[in-house]
Amino acid sequence: AAGSCRRRRLAPLNEDNGRFLLLAALIAAYLSAGATVFSALESPSEAAAQLRWNRTLHNFSRIFNISLPELRAFLRSYEAAMAAGIRVDALRPRWDFPGAFYFVGTVVSTIGFGMTTPATVAGKVFLIVYGLFGCAGTILFFNLFLERIISLLAFIMKACHERQLRRSGLLPPNFRRGPAMSGVGSLVGWKPSVYHVMLILGIFAITLSCCASAMYTAVEGWNYVDSLYYCFVTFSTIGFGDLVSSQNAVYQNQGLYRFGNFIFILMGVCCIYSLFNVISIVIKQVLNWVLKKFECRCCPKCHKSSTRLGRRNAITPGARLRRHNISVDADGQYDSDTEGRRLSGELISMRELTASNKVSLAILQKQLSETANGYPRNVCINTRQNGFSAGVGALAIMNNRLAETSDSR
Repeated sequence: AAGSCRRRRLAPLNEDNGRFLLLAALIAAYLSAGATVFSALESPSEAAAQLRWNRTLHNFSRIFNISLPELRAFLRSYEAAMAAGIRVDALRPRWDFPGAFYFVGTVVSTIGFGMTTPATVAGKVFLIVYGLFGCAGTILFFNLFLERIISLLAFIMKACHERQLRRSGLLPPNFRRGPAMSGVGSLVGWKPSVYHVMLILGIFAITLSCCASAMYTAVEGWNYVDSLYYCFVTFSTIGFGDLVSSQNAVYQNQGLYRFGNFIFILMGVCCIYSLFNVISIVIKQVLNWVLKKFECRCCPKCHKSSTRLGRRNAITPGARLRRHNISVDADGQYDSDTEGRRLSGELISMRELTASNKVSLAILQKQLSETANGYPRNVCINTRQNGFSAGVGALAIMNNRLAETSDSR
């Protein structure tokens, strides 16, 4: 079983990667099918409404002897003030295939700009069913992207660390990754920092937003601050809809711009989603640390115990035992908080307490190291036995990849 698991990890297209690629293909087909349906349902209604409005506009101008430029200028002011939804200037059709594709992309990614909404009953009913499965599939796609971006970052950081060790002479020049790694003393205990992962994702998100903002400033005519604002609102799936890209009727290099807009939004949403989940783990760590400190201060048993001992630099948690268990069994994880909080009754010094507070970060970093070196054997076996054994959702992914626990800090 171990040999089979090792071969599965070394295969260029294993089960996880195959699932990821299949889901990407299905989502692309799903978006195309949705754009086709929405375009067929909504485009005739949009065209008829535009025809009625043009007829009304010309009749009003002829009856009241008002020139069309003056009437249009008035309507532009009204449009800006009231956000009436009536467009005087020529804009792109909302429900042609590119417009409908843009709409379904904002639906399944939960951006929801709101500049386009179904007007027909059939379109509204179809949206309910379409959004249910589309949003679920896209969230799964974001979770799989999160897994792979963390794996890639762990691999790169491991390679950089090995290169530094070779330069310093602490690693043999002919070193190869594999089982021999456990015997290299310079690499034992090294783990990529989870904060480095957060920093790299943050830098990438900022760089991506700056590049996208430069494109929007040049093409849409927005100022740079508005472009940055639009990037954040869009990438974070807030989607206020006060600024929406690719809405004019004609652009220079229109096809290239639409493709670039799609790529920037897709990569931005995936990157920000991953960054948000990494930050959420750090926030959870801080909250657990604060709650533990508050619990220790408010618990009468803790105060009574520390008064009875009469020592300021001695406490009685089970941190020493827990740290020993973590170092001996690298693959083991606590199933609950109670397992990690069993007291050993041994006194430890303040120096040992300070070291134990770093255990949480080491646990967070452990899976990054394992990802760079290959999955631990028990994880691979459990994955084959039960696809839900590692948990479902972004938080479960982060807990598995970064080995985040809620043990005392």
